Amino acid sequence: MMNFPHQALRRIRHVALDMDGTIYAGQTLFPWTLPFLRRLGELDIGHTFLTNNPSKSTRDYLAQLAKFGVTASTDQLYTSAHATIEYLRRHHPDARRLFLLGTPSMVAEFESAGFTSTSEDASDEPDAVIVGFDLTLTFARLGRAAWWIRNGKPYLATNPDRVCPTDQPTVLVDCGSLCAALKEATGRAPDVVLGKPDPTMIQGILARHGLRCDEVAMVGDRIYTDVRMAQNAGVMSVLVLSGECTEADVAHAERRPDLIVPTLGEFGQQLAAARVVPVR
Repeated sequence: MMNFPHQALRRIRHVALDMDGTIYAGQTLFPWTLPFLRRLGELDIGHTFLTNNPSKSTRDYLAQLAKFGVTASTDQLYTSAHATIEYLRRHHPDARRLFLLGTPSMVAEFESAGFTSTSEDASDEPDAVIVGFDLTLTFARLGRAAWWIRNGKPYLATNPDRVCPTDQPTVLVDCGSLCAALKEATGRAPDVVLGKPDPTMIQGILARHGLRCDEVAMVGDRIYTDVRMAQNAGVMSVLVLSGECTEADVAHAERRPDLIVPTLGEFGQQLAAARVVPVR
């Protein structure tokens, strides 16, 4: 476990928490998660659950957390779908009709934000194409996405992940891999890729809660998404070894995290210890 200066840890007022690999694995909640969240409350430190996985809507994620015994509100959740919606509003304000390569739950998230989802019909022309982590993918929709991409429509990807972590005997082909297939078919990469390591989600948390960069820690299990996003946003990066990343991965990484801990439990201990160290 790497120790970190107490004065930096003492300044932390909010923790952004990756979900899969950090607070749970697939459908299994880690035993240290609930004690860690209780400790944050005792220390008066806020938290936001943050995920690159757009396949579930806010409502579905909150229901999933509730099944784990984790109580959360809508303003404690930030997904790559939220980041994509915010990007569209800022950079493509006239784009209202979207061809969405994503689950019905993801489509519902965009529709609840005021967008219209277009169909597979070639006459139902969208303003932009959004590719996400689509567990309901069909060949027809993949082909229609490629058609609109090849015809020059604005093309956004919700996240860069190649696979989604799972505790099941399968490989969950994620958005990054779908975009790789679409690039082979169209010769075109996404115009922009949201989600980690893009700093948009962290910037949204800073704005939402009126926080400075030195008051936020980003905790996750991947260097190329979680740690890089923290570094891109200028907040503390904390790597947990409970998910994808191993100590060997860290040894070969070009950009090391600020802090490495086995699990969230150890990070909670360091946060608590920093609060009781006398200020010199």
